[in-house]
This record gives sequence, structure tokens and C-alpha cells, in this order.
Amino acid sequence: MSTDNNNRDDKQSGREDRDQVFSKPLSEVKAFEFNETVASVFQDMISRSVPGYDLLLRMIGLYADLFVQANSRVYDLGCSLGEASLLIADQSANIDCDIIAIDNSPAMIDKCRLHPLGTHNIDWRCEDIRLIDIHDASMVVLNLTLQFLPPIERGPLLQKIFDGLKPGGILVLSEKVVFHDNHENERMAELYKGFKKTMGYSDLEISQKRNALEHVLIPDNQQQHEQRLQNVGFAEVYQCFRGFNFVSYLAIKSGPIKSDSIESATIKT
Repeated sequence: MSTDNNNRDDKQSGREDRDQVFSKPLSEVKAFEFNETVASVFQDMISRSVPGYDLLLRMIGLYADLFVQANSRVYDLGCSLGEASLLIADQSANIDCDIIAIDNSPAMIDKCRLHPLGTHNIDWRCEDIRLIDIHDASMVVLNLTLQFLPPIERGPLLQKIFDGLKPGGILVLSEKVVFHDNHENERMAELYKGFKKTMGYSDLEISQKRNALEHVLIPDNQQQHEQRLQNVGFAEVYQCFRGFNFVSYLAIKSGPIKSDSIESATIKT
């Protein structure tokens, strides 16, 4: 499918935030970093790189409406530009809760701090999510974050999250995955590449970004994710989303859902 129209529309509209990080041939493709260059185009980058990204955000808003408890904390770990945190703040505007949004990229957090203050004063922190203390949490979000940690450190972080959740609290875990079946893995990779081309990325951009991410983003398979969540203590683990080789899990710690019924859930737009 041709992307000429997409590129022409962007030039005509004068957009300066379009992701062109890998659009020119690079003599050396360095390891991917969440630096100022990436932060300046990240919203465009992630929306064109993750199938169903907008839906993933809306689902996080739904979960906030259903599960955020009064007198609790919400943690957005690896918050990037803070889109999930802002949605959670909007959905829980009438609930007395603290929202802590953490990323280890100074460029990302600097941009987060430019957001106008709303009904919630979100605590934007530039820290290592592996070193923070988690307690009294009713909701924790790991939206495309765990995959960037060394595999050996993923279990301990999930255990810390589980231990810091209140009864009835939830973890939202969204990740890129690989598959046990080689044919399925190759087919999903082929479809994902096709998706990125329909979103305006060239073969050069796709190839160079893949090389940059090769030893930075290390995906697990679905069985590893589900087993790990169960091992740390989650009684309920649901895969609520899949788009090609991206999935999202809702993991619930045993305990009552807050008194509002599911039928009353509303998503603000």
C-alpha cells in the first residue's frame, strides 16, 4: 500500500512532530534510547507503531473507572509522555487517590511536567521503576514497559507490585510478545511489518528501528507472562487485548471490586 498520501498530508499540514528518527540511512544504528529526539516525536511514534494503541489507552481508562479505590495510590511505571496517567486522573477525578507517574527518561518527564494541572496533581518522577517503593496501590500500569527490563529482573518487579497492591487492586500489563509456534511467530511478524507500512513507515525505517531495538526490547511469550503473573500471586489473569504480536493483560489481586458496578462504568472522551 502506498504511503505517498500520508507523507504529502504531513508536509502540507506542517507537522514537525512526525516520527522520522530512522528515515535516513544511518552509518551506524545505535541502541534505541528514550532521548530528547525520541521524546519529541514519541506520541506519533507509538501511535503508528503499536496496533490498537488508542484502544489500549481507553481500556486503561475503563479499568481506572472500575478499580481505582479511595485513599489509594495509582502507579504508572514507565509513563513516557503520561497519556495513561492523564486518562486515569480524568477517570478518577472524584476519587481521593494519588497518581505517581515514573519514567527514567529525563526527556520524557520534562515533557510530562509541561502538562497543565487538572483535578489531580500527578506526581511526575524521573526515577528507576525497579527502585521505587510501591504501597497502598489499587492500580499499577506497565504499558509497554516490562519488555525493556532485563528478563531476570521482571519477576522481582512484578512481585513488588503484587505485594504493594491492596485487595481488589489490579495490574495492567501490555507487551510485545513472541510465540512458541515458529509459523505463527513469522506470520505475526509479517503482519506487523505490513501494519507499520500502512502507518507510513518505509522499509528502511522499519529495518533500522528493528536493529536499534534488537538488544533493548526483549519480548517474552504469552505463556511466560501468564505463568509469571500467577507465580507472584495474581488469582485472576485475563488477556483482554491482542493486536498481532501485542497483548495486554488485566491481573487482579484477590479481593472485592470497588462498590460501583460494572454497568455504571463510563469512559470520558
